[in-house]
Amino acid sequence: MTDPTKGYLNFVLYTEPQRGAVTSSLNAVLEIEAQQTVTPHFQEWLNRLVRCEPNAMHCTLVDSAKIPALFHPCVTEDKASPSAIDGSGCLCRRTFYDPEFGLPVVGEHFKHAGTGGTDQWSYTTYTPLELRPDDVFSRFYTGRGLFWARTDKGVLSLLPQRNALGYEIGYNGGGPHALAAYLTQVATSDGQHTTAGAQYEDAHPAILAWTQSKAADRGTNELSLSDLQAMMAS
Repeated sequence: MTDPTKGYLNFVLYTEPQRGAVTSSLNAVLEIEAQQTVTPHFQEWLNRLVRCEPNAMHCTLVDSAKIPALFHPCVTEDKASPSAIDGSGCLCRRTFYDPEFGLPVVGEHFKHAGTGGTDQWSYTTYTPLELRPDDVFSRFYTGRGLFWARTDKGVLSLLPQRNALGYEIGYNGGGPHALAAYLTQVATSDGQHTTAGAQYEDAHPAILAWTQSKAADRGTNELSLSDLQAMMAS
């Protein structure tokens, strides 16, 4: 684990050497598809990422057989890249880190050979377990199946999430319950308690009704801390 005084960096690695399995046991893995990258919040987050050389943390975000591709240049940088397909196509990986939370990000390129075909990036990362020390939760956003928090200092973050407690909206199930429980927690604590992993039964009925509703699943939704508290008071 990292320095325990910096809770947002806590990270526990889980391995099964006999199976070649290496992953996080606490932080949730978030796979962001190309169609989800068009939202303004994703673009804001992407623009702050810092490109870096691959390290061991990046290797935990890809299948073992794909680890070598982390070290291959994109075909747009080197036409002789081992990740090039039929000359101008590409299946490379690109590695970054989030300077606000220290977590790794892997971009996966899918580019058809020739012109006019698909040319897109998808991304895989770990979610933080909580916001940074002394940060206060201020605002919640959701759009295209992604969930974000804005701090009182204006910093955008992927919503803190625990492994196996994924968030969803728009139906009666575990995902909306997990999201409602987390939003209830931050609303009850005036944005102070941002650690992921709130219990389902702690979800406030009004917030749960919103996360389960079809209205929450349309377009991009935004709720301030005061909006969440007003839901609970109504």
